[in-house]
Amino acid sequence: MPLSNTPPKWTSDRFPKEFTVRKYIFDTRRNVCEKFWYEEYLWPLVENADIRRAKSWEDVWWSELTLITDRTGKVSDLALRPEMTPSVTRMVSRIYAETPKPIRFFSIANFYRNEKPQRWRNREFWQLNIDMFGSESLYADTEILQVAIEIMLSFQAPKNSRRLYLNSRQIIDYIIDQELWLVADKKTEIVRLMDKREKLKKEDFVLMLKDHWLIEDQINKIITYLWINNVNELVKHFPNINTNKWYTDLVNIFTKLSSLWYDWCFEFKWSLIRWFDYYDGVVFEVFDMHPENRRAMFGGWRYNWLAEIFGSKSFPAVWFAPWDEAMKLFLESRWMIENIVDDQKKELYYIPMLSELYYDIYYKLAKTLRDSWSLVQQWLDVQGLGKALQYADKKWIPYVVIFWEWEKQAGIYKIKNMKTWEEQSISI
Repeated sequence: MPLSNTPPKWTSDRFPKEFTVRKYIFDTRRNVCEKFWYEEYLWPLVENADIRRAKSWEDVWWSELTLITDRTGKVSDLALRPEMTPSVTRMVSRIYAETPKPIRFFSIANFYRNEKPQRWRNREFWQLNIDMFGSESLYADTEILQVAIEIMLSFQAPKNSRRLYLNSRQIIDYIIDQELWLVADKKTEIVRLMDKREKLKKEDFVLMLKDHWLIEDQINKIITYLWINNVNELVKHFPNINTNKWYTDLVNIFTKLSSLWYDWCFEFKWSLIRWFDYYDGVVFEVFDMHPENRRAMFGGWRYNWLAEIFGSKSFPAVWFAPWDEAMKLFLESRWMIENIVDDQKKELYYIPMLSELYYDIYYKLAKTLRDSWSLVQQWLDVQGLGKALQYADKKWIPYVVIFWEWEKQAGIYKIKNMKTWEEQSISI
């Protein structure tokens, strides 16, 4: 029986046209990261499973991790990388003491999570990871947010097509500790439940809060907090927060971003919560506003103590990580994909071999064009001009180089524009 020629379930082959879009996404993001002088790195395809155990909570650990067996069939201590954060923290913990701060790193790599696939992500997915280590400064958070905004702007999508929502984990802690007075063992459960609020009906959410033995006053405060969407309303219902450092910091971040003319693309969102225990400080999400794709495309936050699991002294860190599938759907929903494919091929030339007598000339023409940074594809056998033009049209190649007997006599070659059918003659 022949082997299947389809990829493993919940993974995808990326044929050239598809990968052209992915490459555009990767290159656009890489260009922005490099403009801010973040340095690119990479780490192994596999990681020690103990890192995941130490960093995460049980449900995610059991449901997402893919362990590797050794040659004897015994489960090893290695797993396919499901994410970047613990791995890059491990790397930085090795060099942190002797490296000038802040440390700015980014990577573009593939991951595998044994999770339920979604429209936005298969089990295998690609993702940009960008981190800054070693700065507690408010400017570090501001810079990470600016990079996230600039990445989205660099795709040149319509102005109101995406939105950045911002909150602070410390403000959530203030509400939990100072307004609700929850004991420690209840705090984590309630925060995780609050994080799910937008996926639940209000009455179901209230019942779940009651199931955790919260009194009516606590429930009302949680509901009030989660329905607030501007600063003034927050201060109105929780007046003491006006003296909270984290609240002041968050307001200052928005002031700085507004001074950079980004005020049209971000806003406060007090219901934005991140539930992993190691997230602290500022949290944010970039949201797709298209009615068919309304959901978070990616998010970021501080995680200042994760290094402790490697026996290191904790150090400040802030990051975000957009994956490729969400960006592809964002572009598709706005009819931008075909333009991207066309743009990636706008300098592509096709040189058919119209006669084997001119073999050397075809290769010299190809080299001349490549030396000028053009993309060139050559045909490897003799081909008629009609067939050559049909091939170029089918492959969406914008330019065809024509050199045959007439061009030889005239001492020229022609470049045919496949969209306009105009021809340009150039001396050899």
